[in-house]
Amino acid sequence: MSTYSRLRDLPLKVEGYERETLARDVSAGWVRKTTLVRLQGEGQRGVGEDVTYQAEAHEAFWSVELDLAGETTLEGFSHRLDACELFPAEVGDSKAPLFRRWALESAALDLALRQAGTSLAARLGRRAQPLRFAVSLGLGNPPEFSRLERLWERASGVELKLDADPSWDDALLERLAASGKVQVVDFKGQYKGAFRGPEPDAELYRRVAEALPEAWLEDPGWTPATREVLAPHMERVTYDAPMCSLSDLVQLWPQPRAINVKPSRYGSLEELCRVYDYCAAKGITVYGGGQFELGEGRRQAQLLASLFHASGPNDLAPSAFNEAELPADLPGSPLPIEDQPGF
Repeated sequence: MSTYSRLRDLPLKVEGYERETLARDVSAGWVRKTTLVRLQGEGQRGVGEDVTYQAEAHEAFWSVELDLAGETTLEGFSHRLDACELFPAEVGDSKAPLFRRWALESAALDLALRQAGTSLAARLGRRAQPLRFAVSLGLGNPPEFSRLERLWERASGVELKLDADPSWDDALLERLAASGKVQVVDFKGQYKGAFRGPEPDAELYRRVAEALPEAWLEDPGWTPATREVLAPHMERVTYDAPMCSLSDLVQLWPQPRAINVKPSRYGSLEELCRVYDYCAAKGITVYGGGQFELGEGRRQAQLLASLFHASGPNDLAPSAFNEAELPADLPGSPLPIEDQPGF
């Protein structure tokens, strides 16, 4: 029985909806905005979070009127979204419509489960496991290992997902290796358009791959030179940015041993479930990723990870780790995940 088949027929009654814009200064030095969408029906509310990165898109969202009311099923609601114009104007990010659709589908799933008086775990016949997570952060320019030491003072032993940088010298790589905490190194080589990452750097890739032999190597950019240096390490190459559908994953060759799944990138619940089922069938390791969520979206991504890939190096640290000033009482990993009604 497929994962989606356990959810598609959930009855859903939508009577109205509301939106709320969230904003926060984050550690990367910019203001993050997201929008919460709350669907209402039968005295219950279901919430989802639009993680579109362009701040102006959240302001424009308030001018969008959506015809969502009615009685249907979770799958019927998804089909209704096919006919909705979710963006009033071009935002320069091809993934933005997927992010907004995921907010609405998340809210619908949450509402349908609450109206049925059940939880996602119960509906899927799974158990939420304590969530292993890694913290994603930059080391600055010039890079400072002391940033990690300050992190570990507040959250002892927490694991890391780091963005590679040419400024990393051999001494820093040695200290990173000695820490034993680097689980994923992100080369950002697959980002295109407005979010284009750094140019592929064969020498950087080689140094990182050799210095951190246990780490996953995420999203390298491919050139003849980078293919040559990473050829001995292909079993550790993993992907994130290129994938917004099962088709994107199937077309990767060779097939990766692991992928980073960001649920909001897939837009629909059905497509996300198809990816989970494919990875399970093919033995592909999954770890989760976040999108600087400020509200319920982070908890929902953590719940999905706890149900499908709790033991991976999930880039889903609690939102407190994104604060410009880290609080003193940061939670540790693994993170207990509560099984509660809804999503």
